[in-house]
Amino acid sequence: MINGAHVILYSQDAEADRAFIRDVLAFPGVDAGGGWLIFKLPPAEIAVHPTEGAPQHEFFLMCDDLDAQLGELRARGVEISRPVSEQRWGRLTAVRLPSGAELPLYEPRHPVAHSL
Repeated sequence: MINGAHVILYSQDAEADRAFIRDVLAFPGVDAGGGWLIFKLPPAEIAVHPTEGAPQHEFFLMCDDLDAQLGELRARGVEISRPVSEQRWGRLTAVRLPSGAELPLYEPRHPVAHSL
């Protein structure tokens, strides 16, 4: 029986991004050995979108109140790397990880499945 999902973020500065997830986002985690941290994620959901191009995968964090969440992140010194945009499915932005990569964050305006 499938009992979870394991998401992998590839990073050019994995140690700094792991510290960000641990210290700034405050996700609890385990040390799988040798400082290799694996974090507990909030409840998740998966969607499958059609594409004409090469298949790809995306990872977004979700929140109930984007403005409040951005305020908390700014107070912790997090760079908001994209202005909030209104999409038909929700409000979207992204934060900058220490490695320079972006981590998208959105407030859904669609029914969510993560709490079913």
